[in-house]
Amino acid sequence: MERIDEIMVRRVVPSDHSCLFSAIGYVMEHQRNKATELRQVIAEKVASDPIKYTQAFLEVPNAEYCSWIQNSDTWGGAIELSILSEYYQKEIAAYHTDNVRCYVYGEDKQYTERVLLIYDGRHYDALALLPEEFDQTVFPVQEDRSIGRVHELALDLVNEEARNDGNYGNNSVAIIFKCVVCGIQLVGQKEVMDHADATNHLEFLEQL
Repeated sequence: MERIDEIMVRRVVPSDHSCLFSAIGYVMEHQRNKATELRQVIAEKVASDPIKYTQAFLEVPNAEYCSWIQNSDTWGGAIELSILSEYYQKEIAAYHTDNVRCYVYGEDKQYTERVLLIYDGRHYDALALLPEEFDQTVFPVQEDRSIGRVHELALDLVNEEARNDGNYGNNSVAIIFKCVVCGIQLVGQKEVMDHADATNHLEFLEQL
């Protein structure tokens, strides 16, 4: 039965070059310190299959990519999401606020579960459902290959970001957020990140 208090919220991860990996660690395992491990997983996968992961595919030689992806100053993207989808045997949906689209990695593999990320063009965060005691980040894929109402809730959040120029990461847009845990209001991503780092509060709602 659907819970009447379901709200999709952003689970903030550090705003660094490893945000994709931290967000994946959270939605998959509720851990935000998985970046180094997941970078290694990707490097090992790519190194093990040079026929698939060619220089043409990676845009750099295979060995160079494997070294590059393990550098904490490098970003992740579509290649890494595809590999991590296979590693966890779950679909990964990335909701982009810049064009209000959802890109699903692993959707051709018939996986039975999906996790959700939100991406503003520079930064990835995790998505989860309130209430807090459930902290649900993994959702069943239905027979029609959708996740039903959960997708609508995610789109509601993404559309709200888009109405604010789709620019969550730019403090020139005065987007106000409320911390779900303590109720404090915060302006822009920097205040959200600072509050999360100081308090370990990770649930924020955009204020209309």
